[in-house]
Amino acid sequence: MEKNNYSQIRAMLSLTKASLTALLRNPSAVVFNLVFPLIFIIVFGFIGGGGFRIDVAFENNSDTLNPVYQGLKSSGTVKIERDMKDDLAYSELEKGRIDAVIGIQKDQSGKTVVNLKTTKASPERGSILKMIVNEIVDKQNLAVSDVKIPKTELKEQVVEGRKFKTIDFILPGQLGFSLLSAGVFGTAFIFISLRQTLVIKRFFSTPVKKVYIILGESLSRLIFSIFTSLIIILIGYFFFGFTLINGFVTFLNMMIMSVIALLVFLGFGFVVSGIAKNESAVPSIANLITLPQFLLAGTFFPISNFPEWLQPVSHALPLTYLNEALRKISFEGAGLYDVRYDILIMAAWGVVVYAIAVKVFKWE
Repeated sequence: MEKNNYSQIRAMLSLTKASLTALLRNPSAVVFNLVFPLIFIIVFGFIGGGGFRIDVAFENNSDTLNPVYQGLKSSGTVKIERDMKDDLAYSELEKGRIDAVIGIQKDQSGKTVVNLKTTKASPERGSILKMIVNEIVDKQNLAVSDVKIPKTELKEQVVEGRKFKTIDFILPGQLGFSLLSAGVFGTAFIFISLRQTLVIKRFFSTPVKKVYIILGESLSRLIFSIFTSLIIILIGYFFFGFTLINGFVTFLNMMIMSVIALLVFLGFGFVVSGIAKNESAVPSIANLITLPQFLLAGTFFPISNFPEWLQPVSHALPLTYLNEALRKISFEGAGLYDVRYDILIMAAWGVVVYAIAVKVFKWE
């Protein structure tokens, strides 16, 4: 009769409370999940704009043999965004993610017209780019001044745009860093410890079911990670001007996205705890999973900065899709439906990872 009245939910909540207390008392958990991301956010927040570079896209029908194009291509200051469709280029310009869009065409008289579109989001870069283009155009016109060849004309248009600050790129990456660390290292270490101290074995002598043990431990990590995510976002917003384009709605969508990501990353932690034979083996196995994602998933630098042969690897990593989704939500105002593709990729990773976790997971 007593066994039938046993509350699995109450047992799970007790396990959650005990595990959460242990997490809060664990210095390594606090450092990896909160302190490290905050350090990076503070450093990059004070750095501000980072290295100087002007990102430029050319309209698809532009004359790429023109001296203006060739001159900007050889410039060490200008980075040309290749293979970008016109609609996407204009959208990125309005969002402040690129600094200019240039079109180079000839009119009916044979004169070359350079249409330079810059954004109010980066007026300094726009002004410098205009000076560079003007210098190239002047040299081109001077070279043909003695012959009857139509000259080149520069036309400029400035569009509205939001400034895409360094913190708008860095903070979502550090939030992903925190969630992946919590899911992999936190889960792996705790289950290895529970096995070695025979705590899980003692659980078997109680009426609590296995699934509620896992749910209790997972819930504690979920609560802890939501708390750290909350701190990271609020510090970024109030101290460094992190963009939450739609206010509380954007914040809520970011938190929901964080929960989805953590559920996937917990699976990696279960895999590591199943493979590792002891606590000393956890860091090496966990780093094989986390380090490539920290370095290649757009956490610290845009994926477009990597060599082209390396970018497909970046696009295969689940953290990449979390980072991109968080940036779309925070800066562009995307909803969860708008980032459904990113969520589906992460969910597919979750299915694979949990299937492996079931195979390798050990209770004793």
